[in-house]
Amino acid sequence: MGLFKRGQTWWISFSHNGKQVRHSTETNDKKLAEKIYHKIMTEVNEGKWFEKLPGTTMVFEDLMTKYMREHSSKNKTPKSHVRDRSLSNHLIEHFGGLTLTQIVPSIISEYKNKRLEEGAAPKTVVNELVLLGHAFKMAVNEWELIHDNPVKKVSRPEVNNTMDRWLTHEEEAKLLAESPVWLKEIIVLAVNTGLRQGEILSLKWSQIDIFRKTLYISEQKNKEKDTLPLNRNAMEILKTRMRIRQLDNNYVFFNGQGNKIDARNLLRTFYRVCKNAKIENLRFHDLRHTFATRLVQTGVDLYTVQKLGRWKDISMIKRYAHHCSESLRPGVEKLDEFITILSQSNKKGVSQNG
Repeated sequence: MGLFKRGQTWWISFSHNGKQVRHSTETNDKKLAEKIYHKIMTEVNEGKWFEKLPGTTMVFEDLMTKYMREHSSKNKTPKSHVRDRSLSNHLIEHFGGLTLTQIVPSIISEYKNKRLEEGAAPKTVVNELVLLGHAFKMAVNEWELIHDNPVKKVSRPEVNNTMDRWLTHEEEAKLLAESPVWLKEIIVLAVNTGLRQGEILSLKWSQIDIFRKTLYISEQKNKEKDTLPLNRNAMEILKTRMRIRQLDNNYVFFNGQGNKIDARNLLRTFYRVCKNAKIENLRFHDLRHTFATRLVQTGVDLYTVQKLGRWKDISMIKRYAHHCSESLRPGVEKLDEFITILSQSNKKGVSQNG
């Protein structure tokens, strides 16, 4: 008989679908444990027994606590971990108190529609569903808390990713004219490197090789390591910053106290400058779009743009493809050259035959 004791409690052990199952009878009474064992074995033999995983009693907030502690805090950047915590607050508010097996696709769909009706941006709702789906995926695959991931059956809201805002040269001149020196330097570096806001504010001299004119990125969104070339404009900014470099501070950009510049202070100043310069609908992240757009407009191929901007794959920069129509012109003009050469060759052949 597959009965054994753990402490004072009787457990049963048997094989099911090629897997060894150990299941607590939750009793210290051997006779009762035997009855439970025979009942379960009858269900197994009749194909009516299904293993009750921990997810039948675990509530959703416990899953998110486990996910944040064991995965998000250890495997994601600090910024992504903070974002996960913020997104999880909305999820816990809605799903809190429900066990994992009670969270079915219909309930998730209700959540999606409720968030959209509240005015949440589709992109925000998508991010929440992605986090929810990944937590359930780990609950299924790694932690064996439940059998299925219900999020896989729920469609995501459509997100309009066609926003294509970049700085014109005229706008850039106005923006820089209104900016304090420190912000002006950050804007110029952003436009000439495609670095993200967080990457610029966290930039340290240890990442920069002035002699080789390169910049090393060791921690970023796609978790890859890259060494990037720096152009003349970027180098001029860095050489200027080097003249006021603080020996006890490794940051390239720092505030009046010698500390890392706070992102909120950066954005507060940036949007005030945009308003003074009468530049509308410009986000700081659009400086990264400006970097990519200008590369494409000057004839740089999309593959190179992808590598310089460190996008995960080339599909993420297809939005910039329409900018390169003129850069493609030399390609079709090669046909004109070919036709001209062919025509001249034919004329020469006719003359020789005549």
